[in-house]
Amino acid sequence: MPRLAVPLLLLVVLVAVVGPFITPHSPTAPVGIPAIGSAPGLPLGTDLLGRDVLSRVLDGGRALLVMSVVATVVAYALGAAVGLVAGLRRGRVDQALMSVVDLFLAFPGLLLLLLTIAALGTGQVGVLIGAIAAQTPAIGRYVRTVSLEVGTTTYVEAAALRGERIWSVLRREVLPNIARPLAADVPLRFIMSLFLVTSASFLGAGPAPPASDWGLMINENRQVFSLNPMAVLAPVVLVAVMTIGANLVGEAMARGLDSSDDRD
Repeated sequence: MPRLAVPLLLLVVLVAVVGPFITPHSPTAPVGIPAIGSAPGLPLGTDLLGRDVLSRVLDGGRALLVMSVVATVVAYALGAAVGLVAGLRRGRVDQALMSVVDLFLAFPGLLLLLLTIAALGTGQVGVLIGAIAAQTPAIGRYVRTVSLEVGTTTYVEAAALRGERIWSVLRREVLPNIARPLAADVPLRFIMSLFLVTSASFLGAGPAPPASDWGLMINENRQVFSLNPMAVLAPVVLVAVMTIGANLVGEAMARGLDSSDDRD
């Protein structure tokens, strides 16, 4: 199963990236009777407004993928900065930063996302900022834990005793030794970002109709599921495949990390 991880991810990414250029019909214009099953020229049928499900599926993944990737990258950059400063400075700086982090961690990620959207408004900007805010505290806590372990090693302490600046110690001694556990953690954070962004779209806080978004498609077509299940199942399957693929990649990287540590 782990061998399928990369092909699964590549398949869904390919659909999300290339899909908008190969849609057989307009993803926003009705092309037939609403909520019919497979028909000539409409292999996945139509949705509740008579739009081609295949075209909307092909067109609806790019924004979701981009927002999930951007949210993960920005959240990891912010969380890593907080965690590294807290782990290396320690003392009052560590206590102050972790107090703020713990305050945000008291809120479930989805609740923090919804609170951010309520403050900033619906749409892609609000969802993106909310997903970043929901992810950053947990990443900061994780990076702090990893950096604390490395910060107590002899080579880091020796570098500090030599009078090297903290940024030099960070670049030369700390980052190379925490890169592997962080790399194994990134796919899991991407899964969380994907969940948050998809949930926001499903709840109607993401792209507004008639946008073709996978989360929005799932919500819109629930009422016609019995007439054309593919209008719901197609986006569900693609989100599930992306999630499973990213999870398998993370597990494979974690196992590779453990095996490497055993050899060392």
